[in-house]
Amino acid sequence: MNAEVIGISTDGPFCHQAFAEKVGLDFPLLSDYNKEVIPQYGVQYENLAGFKGLAKRSIFVIDQNGTVKYKWVTDDPATLPNLDVIIAAI
Repeated sequence: MNAEVIGISTDGPFCHQAFAEKVGLDFPLLSDYNKEVIPQYGVQYENLAGFKGLAKRSIFVIDQNGTVKYKWVTDDPATLPNLDVIIAAI
């Protein structure tokens, strides 16, 4: 589909490595441990179970020019996105 998948969260790189190995991910997971990127996309929790500034579960489809073509964000960390909708956006 000529698309690149990248994951990002506020977890550290060692957590990412362990998670990727456990579930068999074959795309990069980036760490926003210092919480510098997620506020720029407006997807941080103010407070989630006593933790401040964690990333909300979010999906962005960004074109080669850096334009956001699709955005999905949920306040419920247990909610998963509709993959068919994401594929259609790509």
